[in-house]
Amino acid sequence: MPKYYPALLNLEGLACLVVGGGEVAERKVLSLLESGARVSVISPEVTEELKALSEQGKIVWLPRAFLSGDTGDYYLVISAADQEEVNSRAAEECRAGKTLINVVDDPQKCNFLVPAVLRRGDLVIAVSTGGASPLVARQIRKDLERRYGSEYEEYLKLLSEARTQVLERVSDPVIRRKIFEQLADGHLFRLLQDGQIYEAKEWVKQCLS
Repeated sequence: MPKYYPALLNLEGLACLVVGGGEVAERKVLSLLESGARVSVISPEVTEELKALSEQGKIVWLPRAFLSGDTGDYYLVISAADQEEVNSRAAEECRAGKTLINVVDDPQKCNFLVPAVLRRGDLVIAVSTGGASPLVARQIRKDLERRYGSEYEEYLKLLSEARTQVLERVSDPVIRRKIFEQLADGHLFRLLQDGQIYEAKEWVKQCLS
């Protein structure tokens, strides 16, 4: 099994391709769109959801079979076709052209893996089993959903805003560190857990003053 370097890709505005038009391909397309990618789909047939996205101009659908050379203009390719032969050709072409390729359920053909992802605003937790069991990765993600609730989105938003102000106003690195430690000591998070948004914002102001 290949060893993968854990990383998060910034796909904002980048051209990505999904080969295949079934339910698995649909999930991959939605994930890519959430990441800000420009998505094209190559498949003779697609799900109703993908067809609707195409009609809305949110994706480009090429209603035909995969052809040699199709991967050349893309930064990243996900192949989720029903035919193994199509997935193999897409993988070979991408590796030859040094394009990122993920073949669904076939880690040996991939040069990157798509983890199960939990998002809470700026908090992104990715879980991967190295392709051994995507189901286990999804189960772990569900466990994390219970541990990291929606309050983390507001928590990180406040911390990000406070960090920007501290970096602009405080030049002493020792004082900066003390403020950052105070903000992250747990009190702010507990206020948000209790739904005390106003009190949380006021406490941040006190820390900054």
